[in-house]
Amino acid sequence: MTGTPGTTGTPIGAATVYHPGERAVQRRAGATGRADHVGRSIRATVPPVAAAFLAERRTIVVGAADGEGRVWASPLTGPPGFVRAPDDRTVAVGVRPRPGDPLADVLAAGPVRVGGIALEPATRRRMRFNGTARPDGAGLRITTEQVYSNCPKYIQRRAVVGEFPPPEGAPAPLRGDALGRRQRELVAGADTFFVATAGADGSADASHRGGNPGFVRVLGPDRLCWPDYTGNSMYMTLGNLEQDPAAGLLFPDWSTGGFLQLTGEARVDWSASRAAAVPGAERMVDFTVTGVVQVPRGAGPRRGAPEFSPANPPVR
Repeated sequence: MTGTPGTTGTPIGAATVYHPGERAVQRRAGATGRADHVGRSIRATVPPVAAAFLAERRTIVVGAADGEGRVWASPLTGPPGFVRAPDDRTVAVGVRPRPGDPLADVLAAGPVRVGGIALEPATRRRMRFNGTARPDGAGLRITTEQVYSNCPKYIQRRAVVGEFPPPEGAPAPLRGDALGRRQRELVAGADTFFVATAGADGSADASHRGGNPGFVRVLGPDRLCWPDYTGNSMYMTLGNLEQDPAAGLLFPDWSTGGFLQLTGEARVDWSASRAAAVPGAERMVDFTVTGVVQVPRGAGPRRGAPEFSPANPPVR
């Protein structure tokens, strides 16, 4: 993709970029050759085009494990420029999660392994960066280990329609251990979410999932599932789940600037018959909810109605 962030610099090399869990999933999916090819795009450094992309963002998502080993995905928001790359091995973020966020304490203490993703719905661009975060003033300083871009598949195009709200405008989080009715409705109608996972070595990753509304199925107050569509063949999310089922999900509420965070366990179902019943699915992922945090409004810029990705499979 022309202008994709993170496509220049010295590659790490496919032989060392993947851990055993990722390799196991790549082999099971018959994607080792493809993974080796795309793995050559992963760098340890932040190239200039990626630094420019980060500097324009209003929101990024970071994933990490909390002090109890539960994995969460948390949004970090600010005006353009709150994320920058002061050098080619550093991503500096001007804020940390607000008080009450599940990752607030662990990121304030540091160092902690994190996965990060920056996504721009208006242009369907995204880049990912994994590394080690340390507190730096009121923000974070992330030393990068992996930097790479993904294709625009499954990203819904959305424009900003509301001004960026001040941090103090957000209400206190709502907490629980299962989904309430309105929270289930938010998940069932979602066309976008983010998933954070961690490998056996402690490395963390944050990724994006998208589809037409209804692609995430709510099976009960504490059970969800979604299809795993064709991707880049790196299988970083599924590779982490191969080693550790702990995962965190983040569902944006585009209309209010709020969001819903879930933590729990995700397991991959490789049953061909089950996948065949869901259009576009290569396999299914089942998620058991063990913790819920919701900020109902005002945590980020509001965005308008989606222009759905042409890559989205139908939902039935």
